[in-house]
Amino acid sequence: MSSVRAVPVTTDMDGDALQADDAWHTARRIGLFTLLRTALLRFRYGDGFSHARGFALQLALAIVPLVIAGSGLATAVGAESVAQVVARTVVAVSPGAGDQLLADVVARGPAELPEEDGEAQDSRSENVGELAVAFGLTTAFLAMTSAIAQLERGTNRIYGTERDRPMLRKYSRAALLTLTAGTGFGVGLVLIIAGGPLGDAVEDVYRWGDVAETIFDVLRWPVGLAAMLFAVTVLFRYSPRRHQPGLSWLALGAGLTVVLWLAASGCVALYVAVSGDFSDTYGPLAGVMALLLWATVTGIALLLGVDLAAQLEAARAGIDDPLLRDDDGDGIPDELQPEEPADGPPDAEPTSPGRQPVEAVGPDGGRA
Repeated sequence: MSSVRAVPVTTDMDGDALQADDAWHTARRIGLFTLLRTALLRFRYGDGFSHARGFALQLALAIVPLVIAGSGLATAVGAESVAQVVARTVVAVSPGAGDQLLADVVARGPAELPEEDGEAQDSRSENVGELAVAFGLTTAFLAMTSAIAQLERGTNRIYGTERDRPMLRKYSRAALLTLTAGTGFGVGLVLIIAGGPLGDAVEDVYRWGDVAETIFDVLRWPVGLAAMLFAVTVLFRYSPRRHQPGLSWLALGAGLTVVLWLAASGCVALYVAVSGDFSDTYGPLAGVMALLLWATVTGIALLLGVDLAAQLEAARAGIDDPLLRDDDGDGIPDELQPEEPADGPPDAEPTSPGRQPVEAVGPDGGRA
């Protein structure tokens, strides 16, 4: 349960639309260091880490079947070159995959069958590819929808909203955000994280030339960052169950998310590449463990950005301390304390009907 103060809806305070200079003025007035410190308090007591881990698990469950669907799609359409590009890219970004594994994947081809069985083999391959696409896309869509629904819960707790939307509205909105923000997130992920191996794989398979490869390497960064920023802004705008301010008030948090995500992804990649014990420790599961680690830092970056945007809006409303008051220091905020009954003190024992309370007798025989 969240124990942070609810952030007032800014559009209900003065009735005027907030502008970008208002956000910048508020951030300068309270100070960037103070804003970050109070935002971290809101993140911690809004249970941000738990919701980030929940989002990370669903995100990892969405990426794995999506890769399977991509390979199945290449098989279904009979594009062997596309299948090779997917295989080379996946193997290149997966830790613990050596040159021998890459050679096995690339060299793997259809089994040699008699000529009269060639048509049956093509039919079986096409059916397997169609099933892989159907199951992979369905599983990935459901997992990503669940991830965005988990993100809504996390953003609600950070903003101090204790209840999510009704189930039908919650998952309908999550499915719509999966088709919009999820697509932008996927494009940015492929171009930024796997852009280098993807370009090398396309060069090896299609031989598109050095000029085309250079253009791709240059353009993939601005296009990937734009797609990622679009996805993050849409999630910030439509995930929480509240009326969000203008995009200018969400820009600071969205920018923080993108910067943190890039830095954290680079650190994870560097750790996996430099640490020789990583692949030795996890063996065949090294890729899965790296995916879970990356998904966790992605969830933390997303919710930290939301948290910064929430605290900036709260600061404008005069809420400098994001925590609910706990004057008695028992760990339970005063607003969540149970109320005392009106007919007596809380430690008074109720008597059963028809039963008189027993009077205590002192040591001298008198009533105490």
